Amino acid sequence: MTLDEILASLFPNGRDVKNQRGVLFGSGTLRSGEQALVIGVSDRTPLGVDEAARLSRYVLSSVESGKGPIVVVVDSDSQRMSKRDELLGLNEYLAHLAKCLLYADLNGRPTIGILYGHTAAGAFLATAMATRVLVGLPGADPVVMDLPSMSKVTKLSIEVLEAKAKSTPVFAPGLQNLSQMGAVHTVWDTSRPLVDQLEAVLRETTDARDRRDELGKQRGGRTKAADIAERVHDLALHTL
Repeated sequence: MTLDEILASLFPNGRDVKNQRGVLFGSGTLRSGEQALVIGVSDRTPLGVDEAARLSRYVLSSVESGKGPIVVVVDSDSQRMSKRDELLGLNEYLAHLAKCLLYADLNGRPTIGILYGHTAAGAFLATAMATRVLVGLPGADPVVMDLPSMSKVTKLSIEVLEAKAKSTPVFAPGLQNLSQMGAVHTVWDTSRPLVDQLEAVLRETTDARDRRDELGKQRGGRTKAADIAERVHDLALHTL
């Protein structure tokens, strides 16, 4: 589906979404008449300090002035690999954007990420992964870290990582693997109206509690994370 087709299927009652050099912002009308804030990254645009600052401003302004969900639509490159962005503190801008989305979600603006294209690395973490619920559309191509980069960090050969990726989703990119790990809540059916599936997700997820580790355990993609998180939580309670 193209971006226009996705937005039309999400908001058949009307939408006004602008695309300024790959940064999306605007609104869409839900069936209830409520307005959803729509932001995101399109056209495989890299996420730099300028884009992150603009998106953060839209999110924070919406908390002060509006209600309803925030829909984050993503087809990005990775973070912008430039000397300027790095010197300006790109990591802090990306972290700020992620925290703005979390802040909005905790203050009455449920955040729904919709991954319809590519995304990678810091741009992925600061947008789609910072939402309450992340859904994917068929054909989406998320990559937390590609295998060559992972090889440099872990000092393991590409061949070893490729072998591990066949049996362990943590080492493997792609929509199916991230779904098995629980990072992607569900993959939507593009033969059905997306508005129906958006409303279903909003009904199902009524609080901002992160359930990704539980989904990963249920799906066999991350078998230890949920148990470890529960143990840490219990230990923290006992030491207070």
